[in-house]
Amino acid sequence: MTPDLRHILCVDDDSDILEIVQMALEDIGRFRVTGLSSAETAISEAARLRPDLVLVDVMMPGMGGPGLLKAFRARPDLKALPVIFMTARIQASEVQDYLSLGADGVIPKPFDPMKLPEQIHAIWEGLHV
Repeated sequence: MTPDLRHILCVDDDSDILEIVQMALEDIGRFRVTGLSSAETAISEAARLRPDLVLVDVMMPGMGGPGLLKAFRARPDLKALPVIFMTARIQASEVQDYLSLGADGVIPKPFDPMKLPEQIHAIWEGLHV
């Protein structure tokens, strides 16, 4: 049985993207969403926030999605936390690289806000087959 997906941590340095993601996931998907603007903050806050899943931008100033993923996988308390990358870099080889790093899914940017909750839910379901 698939566990419920309730709380999503979204990490993106673009405040407009954060706002759109938050509205889409809360209003359409009925998820609780916490938005943070940096990977460093997400690493320090994730254990306290206890999200079910993390949605993170691949390219951000400082540390991007791959760095966040590496930091999570190095911590026993965050190692199993599912991480989905959002990126405009979606050529097949790039997507394969993200998955080989350990990302649980990749969502292309620009994304359709109306379909975003469905995309995330499909990845979540795939993790629990």
